[in-house]
Amino acid sequence: MANLPPITVTTLDRERLYALLDRQQEDSDEIEHLYRELERAHIVAPDQLPEGTVCLGSRVRFREAGSEKAHLRVLVLPRETGNFPDAISILSPAGAALLGLSVGATIHWPCRNRTLQLQLLEVLPAQSH
Repeated sequence: MANLPPITVTTLDRERLYALLDRQQEDSDEIEHLYRELERAHIVAPDQLPEGTVCLGSRVRFREAGSEKAHLRVLVLPRETGNFPDAISILSPAGAALLGLSVGATIHWPCRNRTLQLQLLEVLPAQSH
């Protein structure tokens, strides 16, 4: 995954995600990619996360390249997907790709024999869990 945009992740999200990934029973490309994202991320305290940056609980609007349709989703842990009708799991390819992005960034993310090209359009206030 060359030419990746910079990402910023909070210490809380990093802790929660490492705990989640360490419990996974199977290896998958998504899990490996997410580990790599956490390793390259700029880590900050939760109160230092720049405005417009995606974290767990963020409501995000994004678009896949080539599509005019924007998606509005809440980025959550897998066990929280039932809590929001518009949830997207951090373990899904698009969910993992969005973590830590800043508004305006585009990322190319491998996904089942193709590459997703997602552009982050907006980050709305985080949802309470």
